[in-house]
Amino acid sequence: MRILLIEDQKKMVAFLEKGLREAGHEVEVAFDGPVGIELALQQRFDLLLVDVMLPKKDGWTVVKEVRAAGVQTPILFLTARDAVPDRVKGLELGADDYLVKPFAFAELLARARSLVRRPTTVTDRLQVDDLELDLRRNQATRAGEALNLTNKEFLLLAHLARAGGETVSRDEIAGHVWGIDFHTSTNVLDVMVRRLRAKVDDPFRKKLIHTVRGAGYALKAN
Repeated sequence: MRILLIEDQKKMVAFLEKGLREAGHEVEVAFDGPVGIELALQQRFDLLLVDVMLPKKDGWTVVKEVRAAGVQTPILFLTARDAVPDRVKGLELGADDYLVKPFAFAELLARARSLVRRPTTVTDRLQVDDLELDLRRNQATRAGEALNLTNKEFLLLAHLARAGGETVSRDEIAGHVWGIDFHTSTNVLDVMVRRLRAKVDDPFRKKLIHTVRGAGYALKAN
């Protein structure tokens, strides 16, 4: 795996670079936002690890500019900011996942491998059967009909679509939509999935949102 690490804290860079190289990965480092953007646009990477608090241009700006340029490489945010609005902002700008500092290196590796295994889009759109998601405008259509989704409903649907038909666990969904402190024992996720099905599936014969009992949810045509 070829990884671009955009991080300005030298101790963190040394820790991550050592661990990633020992795990068999190639690592390129950028210590500020502009250099990170330049490398991400000029070279091919399998994964971008991006700190939020960066000099010159912060991580949010980095992700926004990289995605605007059409780069669809998976992006994992590394951040000390654990407030839910901050996490949601990063995901809405185009990041695929986030990890709050301090974190266990084993978890970083697991999340990195999971992201790289997922199929990525070459445009700003995702499609599952007749369902299309415009990631730039946060708009969804099915069979050409516009779906009136809330921001969180779109975020959940896009996350399922990126999984390429694989099952996404309740914990992972909760982490992406509400933050990792969200308690999946509550029925908030179930309520949102029901609302989403009412808009995405109920008006159509073919159902795309599937419950995988005891595991989570999957978005696929069969």
